[in-house]
Amino acid sequence: MTFHPEMDYQAGLHVSRRELRKDDGPFAFTAENRERLERIAAHYPPEHRRSAVIPALYLVQEQQGYVSAGAIRHVADAIGCTPAEVDDVVTYYAMFFREPVGKYVIQVCRTLSCALRGAERVTAELSRQLGVTVGGTDPTGTFTLMEMECLGACDRAPVVMVNNEHWQECQSPDDVTRLLDGLRTMGTAALTGCHLNVEKSRD
Repeated sequence: MTFHPEMDYQAGLHVSRRELRKDDGPFAFTAENRERLERIAAHYPPEHRRSAVIPALYLVQEQQGYVSAGAIRHVADAIGCTPAEVDDVVTYYAMFFREPVGKYVIQVCRTLSCALRGAERVTAELSRQLGVTVGGTDPTGTFTLMEMECLGACDRAPVVMVNNEHWQECQSPDDVTRLLDGLRTMGTAALTGCHLNVEKSRD
């Protein structure tokens, strides 16, 4: 007796064919982004063109701000796989947004090191000042608040990341007002204290 399902191991890789969420309008890459995608896809053998899925999704997000169902269909057509396979990637990786987000996406790390150093209080203060719950966007459409699993800076906990590239380290609830006011007045130019940028500049 076995609990393992019978599988045809000669059938090749699994191909996801499930239905996507509702259609939310068409999407097409700009001519420039289509050209960028073709340059990226050229790095892979033609039979592995689908390997360009993550760069293609970054291009979508750069162009549109989030990954819509229409964009998923467009990417699938562009790289030669099913829309469900592209949606699987979008669903799996937290850096892809499935709904429109604010100009600044503020992500608070919630894993152990950050949690032990008060990340929940930082999130609560951000939520209070923005008037949104986690996952929400403020009424002005400027800020989206999210929690993330491990931003990889345990020695600088708690860490807040803005727009997937600007890290604010050793944050406390008292830092929240400065962070938000700085973003409102100076944008990302107001962000400071990223050890990674310092480390990169030494390379």
